[in-house]
Amino acid sequence: MKQIFICFVSGIAGAIFTAWLVAPGPGLAEAYGQQQGNRSTLQIPTAPSASAPNYARNATRFPAAPNVYDAEGLTPDEAAAAYVYEVNNRSVANIATRIESDRFAFRENQTEDAGSGFIIDTAGHIMTNAHVIEDSDRIVVTLYNGDSHEAQVVGKDPLNDIAIIRIEAPQEDLFPVRIGDSNMLKVGFKVFAIGNPFALERTMTTGIISSLNRTLPITRARSIKSVIQIDAAINPGNSGGPLLDSHGRLIGMNTAIASNTGQSAGIGFAIPSSLIVRVIPELIKHGRVIRPDIGILQVLKTEEGLRILRMEPGGAAAQAGLKGPAIIKRKRGFVVFETEDRDQADLIVGVNGKKTLKVDEFLSDVESHRPGDIITLNIIRQGQALDIDVKLTE
Repeated sequence: MKQIFICFVSGIAGAIFTAWLVAPGPGLAEAYGQQQGNRSTLQIPTAPSASAPNYARNATRFPAAPNVYDAEGLTPDEAAAAYVYEVNNRSVANIATRIESDRFAFRENQTEDAGSGFIIDTAGHIMTNAHVIEDSDRIVVTLYNGDSHEAQVVGKDPLNDIAIIRIEAPQEDLFPVRIGDSNMLKVGFKVFAIGNPFALERTMTTGIISSLNRTLPITRARSIKSVIQIDAAINPGNSGGPLLDSHGRLIGMNTAIASNTGQSAGIGFAIPSSLIVRVIPELIKHGRVIRPDIGILQVLKTEEGLRILRMEPGGAAAQAGLKGPAIIKRKRGFVVFETEDRDQADLIVGVNGKKTLKVDEFLSDVESHRPGDIITLNIIRQGQALDIDVKLTE
């Protein structure tokens, strides 16, 4: 109804304007030109009325608008957008996955899905989201030229929703993206997203950075840090596509949206390039991200900190002397009952002097180190504050 009303009002306004324009009036023909056969000449009145504005006198008050167009007739914004697309659209790949294993009783029950990815080197490595290729039995990558290639999984990091696949393709068909530094981003920067929404290949949308350092939950206890929030349109099929700055450099990978309908609501999230750069070498070399292990299997979140509930026998935490719940044995007749006294367990309140009250924060602090590093856990044991050094294992 609102759109109909606007069109209706616009129609009336257009009719009035047209009628005014064609209606004869004093001086109209003289001021705007006289029709001479098929030619029209412009004549300036020699004796304007006293009420007519003196445009010549006001010319210095209203200078001509600057020419913002380049030689091809593009504004700076249009030129930047065209450049970003021209440089990067060949780097974007369409990723189709298929599930057709014995998990289905009938062949026709196979399912297909699609997403995006981008080329990171001339060896055929392509980055995408882990959830795009999750549980797939077959991955087919289609390049900008329409050529399709079977892809193999090189490595996955589900905790950061990152995966690398590889295709065998001629080097002349592979155009890697240029990777920028997401640490230099600011809210308000213009961004460009290229992907395959609804299977519409290499579609570009644009917007700005709406916020930085968002936290994107992956599981109940884990989340991705330093996520970029954007308002560029992201829809099903965009997952795994590149997020680019105005210079055409990769600053993130589009991975999720906040929506009640499953389609773009102007709130999208991208994994920052600083994280991508960190995991690429490990995924290519090891097929996974090698994270340090502290040997703590379960904690209980409390208002005071994280209470240790379970530790890996012989693990890093146990070797450092950390304590879990005390086991209390009670005998009733010939039966022995065991109960836990959790108040006897160590309470973790910090890592290397940094206060830690959440499981996600604790895991992030630990995983910011490498296997073999020594970190200091700040704990409370029986009401007494202690610092215990723990050597992380792989």
